[in-house]
Amino acid sequence: MPGARGMGPDDWDRRYAATELMWSAGPNATVREQVSGLTPGRALDLACGEGRNSLWLASEGWDVTGVDFSQIAVDRAGRLATERGLPSRFIRADLAEWAPPAASADLVLLAYLQVPEPLRGAVIEAAAAAVAPGGTLLWVAHDVENLERGYGGPRDPAVLSTPEGVVAHISGLRVSRAERIERPVDTDAGPATAIDTLVLAVRPA
Repeated sequence: MPGARGMGPDDWDRRYAATELMWSAGPNATVREQVSGLTPGRALDLACGEGRNSLWLASEGWDVTGVDFSQIAVDRAGRLATERGLPSRFIRADLAEWAPPAASADLVLLAYLQVPEPLRGAVIEAAAAAVAPGGTLLWVAHDVENLERGYGGPRDPAVLSTPEGVVAHISGLRVSRAERIERPVDTDAGPATAIDTLVLAVRPA
């Protein structure tokens, strides 16, 4: 239902096919900052795209599985992993229809999954359930306040998140951070600032 969930797999396949690498080759700075202090284990990168965060996690010693509904994206991520000699797996699956096994990962990452409710809530709930004891859930995405105060990102408020909205779908985990953060962005016109939602939660060991 593209109208109810934003862009569908075919739309993203066309976007990925139109360029050699849509996003930067390195990890998202917020993801790197929040994950760097964690002990590597099993990681699940949901809506992984071309694998920028998955590949970085693999290079840091994580056993990574990336999931995305674009076949072109997961094929590209797998090819990059092979070229770099990084052990990782990539699965083509639609998060509207697929959920990870319960308690299956020490880190579950959702970075810039911009979909409306109720899909957003359902994915967050499934992601939280996939966190193993002692594991971490990390959500980072464009915040609704980015529309008025920030740079870039989607212009549809329905696909933008809030800290409170994300936390409302998390159960069984201890929320350690739930806030809006400012992210510096380099543009042709000079430095700018984007506003993101950041939520970090841990399942008690």
